[in-house]
Amino acid sequence: MEAALWYVLTGTRGGANRVRLLRALDERPRNANQLAEDLELDYKTVRHHLDVLIDNGVVESSGDDYGAIYLPTPRARQHWETIETIMEQTDDT
Repeated sequence: MEAALWYVLTGTRGGANRVRLLRALDERPRNANQLAEDLELDYKTVRHHLDVLIDNGVVESSGDDYGAIYLPTPRARQHWETIETIMEQTDDT
């Protein structure tokens, strides 16, 4: 899981936006539209990054497709210390 986190959050161009999404979801679960509005990102961009996070087991959804609420997976919570380390490093760049 740790290798996947480093890759998804730092090893690709979209890592910075994925970190922003995770920070927002750590505060409270939200749907894609709320994330787009709160982070001032395009809805399609948010959906793309959520899909990447879901595919890598970092985020999960609850509810129907359009109104689905997203939140970190229990597995991501188990590795939250690594996520926080990654977030701190991305803050420094």
